[in-house]
Amino acid sequence: MRELVCVKDFEKYAASVLSKNALDYYKSGAGQETTLHNNRNAFSKLRIKPRFLTDVSKRDLSTTILGRKISMPIGISPTAMQRMAHPEGECANARAAATHGTVFILSTIATSSIEQIAEAAPNGLNWFQLYIYVDREVTRNLVRRAEKAGFKALVLTIDTPFFGLRLADVRNQFSLPPHLRFANFVGEKSTKINEKVEGSGLNKYVEKLFDPSLTWSDVKEGSGLNKYVEKLFDPSLTWSDVKWLQTITSLPIIIKGVLTKEDAEIAASLGVQGILVSNHGARQVDGVPASIEALPEIVNAVGDRVEVYLDGGVTDGTDVLKALALGAKMVFIGRPALWGLAYGGEEGVKKILSILKKEFDFALALTGCRNPQDITKSMVVHESYYSKL
Repeated sequence: MRELVCVKDFEKYAASVLSKNALDYYKSGAGQETTLHNNRNAFSKLRIKPRFLTDVSKRDLSTTILGRKISMPIGISPTAMQRMAHPEGECANARAAATHGTVFILSTIATSSIEQIAEAAPNGLNWFQLYIYVDREVTRNLVRRAEKAGFKALVLTIDTPFFGLRLADVRNQFSLPPHLRFANFVGEKSTKINEKVEGSGLNKYVEKLFDPSLTWSDVKEGSGLNKYVEKLFDPSLTWSDVKWLQTITSLPIIIKGVLTKEDAEIAASLGVQGILVSNHGARQVDGVPASIEALPEIVNAVGDRVEVYLDGGVTDGTDVLKALALGAKMVFIGRPALWGLAYGGEEGVKKILSILKKEFDFALALTGCRNPQDITKSMVVHESYYSKL
């Protein structure tokens, strides 16, 4: 096999080795996947305006996030069930991020637990992505465990009263492979997921643990993951629940899933520490803006009151530069890290991060910048800028 030199190469490799169940879950988007494609296409419509004859002989890619220095403005977004891509899953991903000195965000519905991540990457800058469950005690326990394990922030996902309609998962009747489990709930008395359940996959243990009326006829109608979410997630959540979360933790809170200036302004008014502009990898509702399209109005709305980050569609170092020019403090990658896991576990993710870091370094130097702070808003314009000249 020829050497893999960019994220696209890793994606092609992953497609050749992952099971259809896992690959379709990782790569698919909601509905007809218009937003999924736009997450990438929107970056391609942005043009970089470089400046030359500046001294770029010495460059520093580091930045500061929530008061902590990281090696580069590229971190790893939360993605669920990473052990479908590699036996070490989230643990390998966290170690790779720690090696590179950047942020790793663990999903609530991970196949590695909070405690396993703390053991695997004790010196890593780990954040915990959180859902607020119908049973608030489940959420409270997750927060306590994250605090005890040394996680440095909570990333509250707000765009998920339930999961979007992902047609690939419906077609595949997606369920968690029988040898895996949602590790963050093992041993949790409030969920009893540590009980042995006969049969295979997520759907059966959801049937047993959470809804006595759920039958296999229900399960076979669609995605087992959606069944899980429907029984546990709380569609009645409001901004008051953010205030509740603030009362039970001293950790910084980042709001993930913001796509409008209105929601950004509310989040900032509540005193959260960060906003992650995200459309959930285009997996919730088709037709929403690409994350990079939504970014400028959110940055303009909150100013310097809140740090703003972005995920969705980032596959190249030039994407990082574009996002930072439009006001993001850093970007996060989800699927590219999964492709790295599928290729070679920890080493694969480290290579993905190294590639993106190198590409970003080249993008900086070749546009006249020595560090992320040199990137300015004027350096990036929409393609229509040139059609008007």
